[in-house]
Amino acid sequence: MAREDCPCGTALPYEECCGPLHRGGAAPTALALMRSRFSAFALGLERYLLDSWDPSTRPDTVDLDGEVEWRRLQIVDTALGGPWDETGVVEYRASFREAGRPGLLQERSRFVRVEGRWLYVDGDVSP
Repeated sequence: MAREDCPCGTALPYEECCGPLHRGGAAPTALALMRSRFSAFALGLERYLLDSWDPSTRPDTVDLDGEVEWRRLQIVDTALGGPWDETGVVEYRASFREAGRPGLLQERSRFVRVEGRWLYVDGDVSP
């Protein structure tokens, strides 16, 4: 993915945005981790999704549906989650297409910083 825009919607090239995190770098904020996880869903990076999930809530596997095309990430709200915080919340809307139909997922996600690395804990999905 040479100079393509990052799937997370920052308009930065993937190699300057989520790419370094997908290769093992630590996200500086909960928001950066949220963006990198959206990109991982869009790119089918199951290992990254599991590695960036807090062990207390992490499933054994992530079933990525190849029929779902993740299209756009919109950040709705953030609370804490900065470089010096230990917890954070990011609320987002993720647009997708499945079987030719548009869809929208809205979640208020919780994050925790453990040993300097942000991890996804869980989230509340809006109906």
